[in-house]
Amino acid sequence: MPTGKVKFFDADKGFGFVATDDPSEGGDVFVPASAVPADAVLKGGTKIEFSIVEGRRGKQAMAVRVLDPAPSVAVNRKVRDRKDPEQMVVIVEDVIKLLDSVSESLRRGHYPDKGHGNKVAQVLRAVAADLEL
Repeated sequence: MPTGKVKFFDADKGFGFVATDDPSEGGDVFVPASAVPADAVLKGGTKIEFSIVEGRRGKQAMAVRVLDPAPSVAVNRKVRDRKDPEQMVVIVEDVIKLLDSVSESLRRGHYPDKGHGNKVAQVLRAVAADLEL
């Protein structure tokens, strides 16, 4: 069976493409969601095995089997970037002060301006990502 790496796969749209490892297969192959097992998660870089059939619009993958999931950035990040709890205490306290200032503004009936609101949102996302690790 041919093998390859997923170039991209969009579960919402129900399709994606895989680059075959064997150049004689003719390049990229269409992957419909119906060919992917229900418990499989395909994302760019996932190594898969599949059969190829000739569809109306060219080569199409069937009977997809995941061989090697794509490396997860989050897993690598967990080991490398985990902050010391003492550092997180300082960060969380600063976030509380930041949110207090936003809260005071909201009590007076004013949302923060767009630039300040975006910065607050970025800080919250970053802290949330650090806590999720």
